[in-house]
Amino acid sequence: MKRTQRGITLLGFIIVLGLIGFFAYVGMKLFPMYSEYYSVKSALKGMSSEPDTASADPARIQELFFRRMMIDYTSNVKPEHFKIRRADSGWQIDVQYEVRRPLIFNLDVVGKFHATQTLTRGGDGV
Repeated sequence: MKRTQRGITLLGFIIVLGLIGFFAYVGMKLFPMYSEYYSVKSALKGMSSEPDTASADPARIQELFFRRMMIDYTSNVKPEHFKIRRADSGWQIDVQYEVRRPLIFNLDVVGKFHATQTLTRGGDGV
C-alpha cells in the first residue's frame, strides 16, 4: 500500500509567505493614512462637544481645529482643505483632502478622505 504525502510544498509555502508579506507591506502603507483620518474625525467630534465652539468666529474655529491636528502630528491636512460655512444653528465644517504614498517603484497608493461635522450652539453636533 502506497502512502501519499499531504501538506504544502516548499514552493507553495514561499508563495503564501510572499502574499502575506505583500499584504502586510500594503497595510503598513495604508494604516498611517487611515489613522490620520480618524484623528481628523476625532478632532471634529471633540470640537462639536465643546459648548462655546459654535459661537466662535470661523478663524477661531479653524485655529482650534489645527491646534488639535498639531497635537495628533497630522501633516497632510492643510488650511486649504478646511472649509467652514454657516449652518442652521451654527457652523458646518468640511475637511476634504488627499494623501498619496509611494508603494512600489512608480505605483502610488492614493487615499481621498472627507469628514463633515456640524457645530451647533448647544454643543451637540451631528
